[in-house]
Amino acid sequence: MVLLAAAALALLLANSPLAAHYHAFWHAPLSLGVGAWHFTQSLHFWVNDGLVTIFFLVVGMEIRREIHEGALASMRLAALPLIAAAGGVAVPALLYLLVNGGGAHWQGWAVPTATDIAFAVGVLALLGRSIPGNVRVFLLALAIIDDIAAVITIALFYSGGLDYSGLFVIGAALLMIWAMQSIGIGTAWAYLVPGAVLWLGLLQTGAHPTLAGVMLGLMTPVLPARTRSQPLDSATQALQELRMQLSSSEAPYRFSQSLKQLRLAQRNLLAPVSRVQMALHPWVAYGVMPVFALANAGVSLNGIDLTLDGAQTVMLGTAAALVLGKPLGVIGASFIAVRSGLCSLPPHVTWAGITLVGLLAGIGFTMSIFIATLAFDSAALLDAAKLGVLLASLTAAVGGLAWGVIYARRRG
Repeated sequence: MVLLAAAALALLLANSPLAAHYHAFWHAPLSLGVGAWHFTQSLHFWVNDGLVTIFFLVVGMEIRREIHEGALASMRLAALPLIAAAGGVAVPALLYLLVNGGGAHWQGWAVPTATDIAFAVGVLALLGRSIPGNVRVFLLALAIIDDIAAVITIALFYSGGLDYSGLFVIGAALLMIWAMQSIGIGTAWAYLVPGAVLWLGLLQTGAHPTLAGVMLGLMTPVLPARTRSQPLDSATQALQELRMQLSSSEAPYRFSQSLKQLRLAQRNLLAPVSRVQMALHPWVAYGVMPVFALANAGVSLNGIDLTLDGAQTVMLGTAAALVLGKPLGVIGASFIAVRSGLCSLPPHVTWAGITLVGLLAGIGFTMSIFIATLAFDSAALLDAAKLGVLLASLTAAVGGLAWGVIYARRRG
């Protein structure tokens, strides 16, 4: 709902008397500098290439956690969502290319291949507990694989010509991260410096710098740090010492030692990948993604000329690929995989549940808009692609909710 409100506000501002101020605000220059070194970019750049890196960090940690102990932990668990996601990437891309065969239009082929995890799972949550839990797990696994495909696509097809001098900076950053992990540095704040160096290295190479977030996320440890005593035992001991100190006239310094021990035990109870993801999730959900939507969903409807530069086919191709191509790809690939004996449906998941997942996979929104900003240099094509994404995501959300209500009633 917060994401939708931010997108609606952006659309409202871009089509109001304040439109000029809205666009001027996001294109205002913002500089970072130390001494004689200065780096100046627009506020829009800092949102799309800087702030969104935090979102990709959470995505990377989500992938890392699911590979370790979740829906992607084994080929048996991952096979069906992997095949379904492959269909959900291939069919929309082919459908888009079928509509947009030539010119600069084909560059947007990857725009309708992505699924917005937060939006899709959020719509599914509106249907309540009447939907089996395994349907949600299947949708989550499919969306995560979609994100992996989107990251690979951005790295291979939407990065500039590589400047290999940046590889030395990337290597130095990765070495710093590995060394810090090896000596047991567990506080997340310590990794800001090597993370920033990694971001700058990717920017220097010509690859998209947000990939730094994915790389950091995939390197985040999935097991708690080894300690001499169990974290729960340390926490219990610290609480007991605090209780004794509070009932006596101990010096405040002794309180601080026990509190420090309690904080360390609390930190070591969870693996870094889970702890950091939980800490960042509210900031991403209520900060990063709404700001991204506010900066990118502001399409001026009066300024779109669908007869100009093939904008109409870009919009129609994007919308059709998300609304039709995604469900066809997900359901079709799943059907072939199950009927051929390669996979089986998860427990309590029927073909009606797979259909629901396919419909909700058509919600591209943030990731699709992000890829569109990389794919199109033409303002006309970019606005047409964004409009197609917004219309398709709304249609897919309404269609998924409608089918979900029917599905829930049938199960009831």
